[in-house]
Amino acid sequence: MALRAAVVGGGTMGVGIAYVFAARGCEVTVVEPDDARTDALRTTVAKVAGDGVRRGRLAPDVADGLADSIARVTSTPDLPEGLDVIIESVPESLDLKRRVLREAESRRPALLASNTSTLSIDRLAESLERPGAFLGMHFFNPVWSLALVEVIRGAATAPDTLARALDAVEAIGKQPAVVNDQPGFATSRLDIVTALEAMRMVEQGVAAPADIDRAVRLAYRHPVGPLHLSDIVGLDVRLDTAHTLTAALGPRFEPPALLAEMVARGDLGQKSGRGFYQWDGDSIVDA
Repeated sequence: MALRAAVVGGGTMGVGIAYVFAARGCEVTVVEPDDARTDALRTTVAKVAGDGVRRGRLAPDVADGLADSIARVTSTPDLPEGLDVIIESVPESLDLKRRVLREAESRRPALLASNTSTLSIDRLAESLERPGAFLGMHFFNPVWSLALVEVIRGAATAPDTLARALDAVEAIGKQPAVVNDQPGFATSRLDIVTALEAMRMVEQGVAAPADIDRAVRLAYRHPVGPLHLSDIVGLDVRLDTAHTLTAALGPRFEPPALLAEMVARGDLGQKSGRGFYQWDGDSIVDA
């Protein structure tokens, strides 16, 4: 039986999570108060579905009307009770996520999850009445293309909660990596180390960003180089992650001065039009 799922937050990650559940026949509701962002969500889902059909990855009958199949409510308390899974995907603020998770928990889902990439699952769980039903489900951008979901088990996470999460990952055609709740989990720590070292290489004049990224892509078969990916993620996000991990794990995660300077002057990557590359929408124009 198809899952009944909800995603709280209609931003970049929320769109992707809603898409992969809907594309697998799940009943999906998105919590998004902003009308313009809701319109953008439906446009993105329709575009990605069309691309999926052209590439032979999605059946035309599934793609047809997929965007309209995703329901929308403007607040978390408006969600139906008793859903199979609610996934929170709002910005990386501890207080904001705690508030959203408390509201989502009140809808009594069988599984409650956070899409956090850095915040402690145990700290997020502190204000919940049912921490055993909660864990992390960390998706990767673009969600429709990347197969991994990092499933983060908190100290209070019940075994049946973990089993439900693994079933949900399988239901949407993804593969899980189960990790315990530690700063940066597994993927964020590995990712930020590579990104920060690449930035230090630029700072020290070792090579240009495009050459560093090309070396990583061709030598190690990464689909995207670390500086290109940092621009997509957002350099402000990279800086926040580095500060968080430095506080938790020590100076090996200290951000280079170059990153702090770029963020201070507003060069945030793709979303600002300039980072390690110059961007025109979704495309790099100076690589």
